[in-house]
Amino acid sequence: MINRRPNRRFFNNSSNRSGKYYHLNFRIQAEELRVIDSKGELVGVMSKQEALDRAQADGLDLVLIAQNAKPPVAKITDFKKFLYQEEKKLKEAKKGAKKSDVKDIQLSLFMSEHDKERFINKTKEFLKDGHQVRLNLTLRGREIIKKSMAIEFMNDYIGKLEDVNISKEPRVEGRVVRSVVSRKK
Repeated sequence: MINRRPNRRFFNNSSNRSGKYYHLNFRIQAEELRVIDSKGELVGVMSKQEALDRAQADGLDLVLIAQNAKPPVAKITDFKKFLYQEEKKLKEAKKGAKKSDVKDIQLSLFMSEHDKERFINKTKEFLKDGHQVRLNLTLRGREIIKKSMAIEFMNDYIGKLEDVNISKEPRVEGRVVRSVVSRKK
């Protein structure tokens, strides 16, 4: 007796890296399908068995792509190629979405003018690169009683930055005065 393993691509869906599960071939449960051929042209509505026979005649898979449509839509294609194209679409979509980082700047209430200018320049660089900047002014020791002075310092600091949107106004959160700024668009 010959122990033959069935063709894996007709039974396995685990090679899908995107995490989405596709119903293939005989796992499709709908009896009637709207079928798209390998060239992307609409073939029409046919029974599941006719679509499976057509896919197997071409040596391809029948992949269910729109399960909730009436009738469900299936495509005759090579499953590995289909997954590759889907993965490519996802990567293209990720390229278009720009990830905005939030950069932190740590300030001190009694810092020198030179240090303050250096931090202002660094903040401007972050803003120019398209990042949001979170400004943190930590009050140490007896500085905690000078909260109004800290907010005034923060407003002065933000005033020296040109063309910024204040996403979060300076406010006291415990021992820290925080504010978030971003570039004007």
